[in-house]
Amino acid sequence: MSQDDIYALPLENVGDFQFDRRVVDVFPDMISRSVPGYGSILSMIGELAQQYAVADTNIYDLGCSLGAATRIISRRVPSSCTIQAVDSSSAMIARLRELLAAEAIQGCEVALHEADLAAVPIDRASFVVLNFTLQFVPAAERRSVLQTIFDGMMPGGALVLSEKISFDDPQEQLRLTELHHAFKRANGYSELEIAQKRTALEKMMVPETLATHRTRLADVGFATVVPWFQCFNFTSILAVKG
Repeated sequence: MSQDDIYALPLENVGDFQFDRRVVDVFPDMISRSVPGYGSILSMIGELAQQYAVADTNIYDLGCSLGAATRIISRRVPSSCTIQAVDSSSAMIARLRELLAAEAIQGCEVALHEADLAAVPIDRASFVVLNFTLQFVPAAERRSVLQTIFDGMMPGGALVLSEKISFDDPQEQLRLTELHHAFKRANGYSELEIAQKRTALEKMMVPETLATHRTRLADVGFATVVPWFQCFNFTSILAVKG
């Protein structure tokens, strides 16, 4: 695993963050050092998949990146399931294809799709993962994405939605942001790296409040909406279709 040093040197122009080949090469290191509780979330996605996945149905990993969730899920669900792993980054999908071929994981079938998740039809889904993905979808399109997911799910199906969140209270926002930055510093990121990456993500990733996520999930039809994890300004929600 290569170490993330993309923002280690001063950049004359910090462009928008892109899931390109440079990011692919360091992505496992980047996300583990940037997202508190990421490993715990992945582990519990495997547990939840085992509980909710139904034989002969589809499982969707939307914004699958290098397939961390896909590879865990594939070993925990009925072999007759098919995981539809979707990512819009050609570099991510190409590397994931290499990883799956090299690892020869014994589990259910995995189908890879290079596509915009908003354009992917959802069909006979028993379990869906949006793991730090919806935050990169334009805010005006997020309800539509969730509605498509809900409409394509089987009764009793479950969605795991993990997101960076914001806070209405300015002091709460400041405190949780400071704690997140302290987490990144403890993992070896410099102040320059933290600042430059934040600039790169400003237009690409727009967090929302936990209340906004809960209300929208209920509005599209989910009968149960349960935040099950939070560490600083990162949360994961379980939403179940009645």
